Amino acid sequence: MLPVKGDGMRGLAVFISDIRSCKSKEAEIRRINKELANIRSKFKGDKTFDGYQRKKYICKLLFIFLLGHDIDFGHMEAVNLLSSNKYTEKQIGYLFISVLISGSNSLINLIIQSLKSDLSSSNVTYKMLALQCIANIGCRDMCDTFAGDVIKFLVSGDSMESIKQCASLCLLSLIRNNPGCISMSNWAFRLIHLLNDKDLGVVTSAISLIQVLATKNPKEYRACVPIVISRLNRIVMTQMNDLQDYTYYFIPAPWLSVKLLKLLQIFNFRESPVEKNRLVEVLDHILQKNHESLKSKKVQHVFAKNAVLLEAINLIVHVDGDQLLLVRSCNILGNFLIHREINLRFLALEGLCLLATTEYSHNVVKRHQELVLSALKTEKDIAVRQRAADLLYAMCDRNNVAVIVYEMLAYLENADHSLREEMVLKIAILSEKYAVDYTWYVDTILHLIKVSGDYVSDEVWYRVVKVIINRDDVQGYAAKTVFECLQAPSCHENMVRVGGYILGEFGNLIAGDSRSSPLVQYNLLMSKYALCTLPTKQLLLSTFVKFANLFPEIKSNILQFFKSQKQCRNSNIEIQQRSVEYSKLIMDAPVDVLAVILEEMPPYVENQPSLMNKLRQKVTTTKTTSSMTSSSTTTTTTTSKYGNLYEDDLIQIGVRSEFRKNLGRLHLYYGNKSLHQFTGFRTTAQVQKQQLLNIECADDFTEPPILVVHFKYCDTSRTLFIGLPILLNKFIEGSIMDANTFFVRWNNLSRPSQEVQKIILAKYSMNDDVIKQKLSLFGLTVLDGIDPNPVNIVSAGILNTASLLIGVLVRLELNHMAQMYRLTVRAYKDGVAGTMCSLLEQQL
Repeated sequence: MLPVKGDGMRGLAVFISDIRSCKSKEAEIRRINKELANIRSKFKGDKTFDGYQRKKYICKLLFIFLLGHDIDFGHMEAVNLLSSNKYTEKQIGYLFISVLISGSNSLINLIIQSLKSDLSSSNVTYKMLALQCIANIGCRDMCDTFAGDVIKFLVSGDSMESIKQCASLCLLSLIRNNPGCISMSNWAFRLIHLLNDKDLGVVTSAISLIQVLATKNPKEYRACVPIVISRLNRIVMTQMNDLQDYTYYFIPAPWLSVKLLKLLQIFNFRESPVEKNRLVEVLDHILQKNHESLKSKKVQHVFAKNAVLLEAINLIVHVDGDQLLLVRSCNILGNFLIHREINLRFLALEGLCLLATTEYSHNVVKRHQELVLSALKTEKDIAVRQRAADLLYAMCDRNNVAVIVYEMLAYLENADHSLREEMVLKIAILSEKYAVDYTWYVDTILHLIKVSGDYVSDEVWYRVVKVIINRDDVQGYAAKTVFECLQAPSCHENMVRVGGYILGEFGNLIAGDSRSSPLVQYNLLMSKYALCTLPTKQLLLSTFVKFANLFPEIKSNILQFFKSQKQCRNSNIEIQQRSVEYSKLIMDAPVDVLAVILEEMPPYVENQPSLMNKLRQKVTTTKTTSSMTSSSTTTTTTTSKYGNLYEDDLIQIGVRSEFRKNLGRLHLYYGNKSLHQFTGFRTTAQVQKQQLLNIECADDFTEPPILVVHFKYCDTSRTLFIGLPILLNKFIEGSIMDANTFFVRWNNLSRPSQEVQKIILAKYSMNDDVIKQKLSLFGLTVLDGIDPNPVNIVSAGILNTASLLIGVLVRLELNHMAQMYRLTVRAYKDGVAGTMCSLLEQQL
């Protein structure tokens, strides 16, 4: 056997090889447990450990941790490595501490002492290791202890460039982890001066720090603007030989250029014409370079060049003063719309969305309307189609609204289910905002309800009713049109709501035609009544009582309906009360009094458009939850109400869900993506088939129900087994309580069977706001200011089942440095805590 040379750590290599050779998860766990037992015995029993052995076993623990297993020992051994004079041993010690030790660990004081020793050392490498460790842990104790030293390292003229880079990034980490802990108001001038440093590595590190500080306080860092413009000008105008060490595939310092361009977007240039003119010259030169022939065919060269170009265009939009630059930017991005690289097409659409909002470039953006429409229809990536829809919305005005709305409506019939609600809102907003002829507006919204009624929120049909009530010139046309729409054999419930409301107010305007006589209108709405949900039935009852006032000839029919046993003794208290009160009103109220009570609705007072608020909320929620949605071809777990449940080359199954207390409703949409008919469904599915499932949570459950889909395609049978997105948390409603109530209930749930706790390695970004949003979407109410530790997050909810209301309490402890959570769930009923814990773990 050959001897191991240097720091090869043959034992570690053998252990890694053994793990890779394991044929199953169980075999891997057995091998790991065996190794952990060996390491534990070595740490406890062998007092002759040298630094090499300690380093080897610490490396093994790190590897086991990175495989996803918990490590609850070895921390002290890692701390002991910090005192070693060998770089590799000290490095492994710092690595273990940075990954597995948080600021609240009991060993933090010992670590701080070692850090002090290394920071005061003359060894530059040790100082860098210490600064990196401080940045990785970044706890409050380290911030209080080392912030002053880190700042001195950063601004000192004696510090080496490598130390300045580490100090800059270390200070940035401390500021992010401990907002308000460090006062930087007296250091602005010294930090800005770093941008003049000869070493571009120092400049690149410093600019990341300055950007964060300038975002919070632009006035203090306004003095950096001329320095940044000068530095950017030197990079753009320089020959590559001048920046040879920082040239990336023939592009001089591209990443620094991007950072400089981003920093300038923080400041306002309206009151600084001199700086603005200098900046315009630099931006003009960047745009000119776009027309130069490529110096390399490597994709890295293209990506770096375009990264600088696109960030420059963002800055041009921010400055918003040079018409020529804006127009040239539009033309450049327009050419990117037909680029073969999909990421570039996406970024082009995103950039054009910004340019469409500026006065000078809006009309130029409209020249690319056909390409954008083509992207909406043909792009395979849903994110690109989403940006195309955003751009159409941004470029729309009175001149092109008819074309854009028509194309969006045509696309909507086959659009991805996750896009439909937002597109419906945009179509509704554009139709009203740019409508010249309000009969066109009425036609558009009714067609919108017809083709995508499931995605028409209450705000949309509320708004069309308000517009019609406020405009006398379209009331008769609206009544006639909605009456015709209601005659369709299958009519969406939202159409019934709009029709019921409009006919109740203005049905008299079309009652002179025998084809839409009072009795015909009444019978038409009655034919829809039985199939409607309770809110729609309640609305139709109000419509009928208004009919009794408008049309005396059918009053007896309406009164008979109100007095029927099915209405007066209805199990729903609202239906029963309306029926009784309306019948009493019709029978006893004098005609003139009835006319006053049931007169037409007065015009609505215009206020802030609710549709715009709904759209902003929808866009924000989509961005927040985009990282939380996971799907596969066999089963789907999703936190959003709309989306694709399953999709392959033949079929697309979309889903829309609604849940309230222990009840739920699932709308399933089956779309045929092939050129042949499917047979074997209850009816032949040639284009799209819909299915409605009503759900009741009778008791807690662990596995989602399975949907079995069977059909024939070209005489070949296909059967799909798909997990439905019906999980236990869908039946949770948030619960609000104060600290005293929370902890009383928490302590009452003390049986082992009522609590489950897990240590979880974070799969997604540990942003506090995003985590709270996830808990809210999960169904829980986040309770701020409850936990004594402000870093922790607690939440509460009630699980609704048919037989029992089950309290659920959640405590989430965050360790940002280790990127880990401790999740504790307590629930009143045995077994529920485990289910909830597993579901929450998937979101973290």
